[in-house]
Amino acid sequence: MTIGRMTIGKIRTLIVALATTAIAAFSGLAHADEIVVKHRQGALTLAKAPTRILTFDLGSLDTLDALGIEVTGVPGGNKPDYLADYNAEKYIKIGTLFEPDYEAVNAAAPDLIIVAGRSSAKYADLAKIAPTIDLTIDPANYLASAKGNVRSLAAIFGKTTEADALIEKLESSTATLKAKTAQAGKGLLVLTTGGKLSAYGPGSRFGVLFSDYGVVPAATELKTGNHGQAASFEFVLETNPDWLYVIDRDSAVQRSGTSARQYLDNEIVRQTKAWKDGHVVYLDPVGWYLVSGGIRSMQNTVDQLNTALAGS
Repeated sequence: MTIGRMTIGKIRTLIVALATTAIAAFSGLAHADEIVVKHRQGALTLAKAPTRILTFDLGSLDTLDALGIEVTGVPGGNKPDYLADYNAEKYIKIGTLFEPDYEAVNAAAPDLIIVAGRSSAKYADLAKIAPTIDLTIDPANYLASAKGNVRSLAAIFGKTTEADALIEKLESSTATLKAKTAQAGKGLLVLTTGGKLSAYGPGSRFGVLFSDYGVVPAATELKTGNHGQAASFEFVLETNPDWLYVIDRDSAVQRSGTSARQYLDNEIVRQTKAWKDGHVVYLDPVGWYLVSGGIRSMQNTVDQLNTALAGS
């Protein structure tokens, strides 16, 4: 039998072909909606943007907040003033920066968990509960790695335009800073805690000061471990930096004791060029020690350094 010039067989073939094309097109749209997130311990595919988010990483919390993305749960403990609202009861407390409260995590019924740095060792355990990503920053490629994390979070939630604007501002400010640090002389970064002093140089956990912000290191042979290299007041004087950058860890973790300002104000450190010239910069301890890699934290750091170096 024929209909016009087409046989029934040809019509059936055409119908099958059209149906196959429609199914393929629908399937393509479904896959197009999937979100693939590459992270430190692999890749995660999400069918849609998550709505119940737990983050153990304050840097990620910083970025999510800057992008206007609501979270469900956060770790307890100290946070910068601009994230202090997350201490409120409406946000589930899911443990510490190091150790999850697995009962609280399970009860929160998350569809995305974020770990990084201190919490990255718990990735495998948390991934058994819900989709998990590890946004640990590569210290050897700090700024690029941190900006990559910002873009990854933005892509998950459709906030790419907002992230691009924040990153563009950071890059412009960083370029201005590097022009200043190139002419400012040499710098030494120290951390004080519990009446002790450690020094950090290029390649360390705080090496971004040198690698990406352009500070010329006054000491180049320092150990690069997480705890830096044990130092003394005499070491600071011997190094005699043009600029002394200071992180007060006790302040960051709300530990009582002698502040960095009091600790370093002694007859040995007062002999350094940095002290005599008024070039001692007390870095925001919470930003550097706890909120590493957050887009707002990084912007605040660059702004502080630009201001400190404005007269150099």
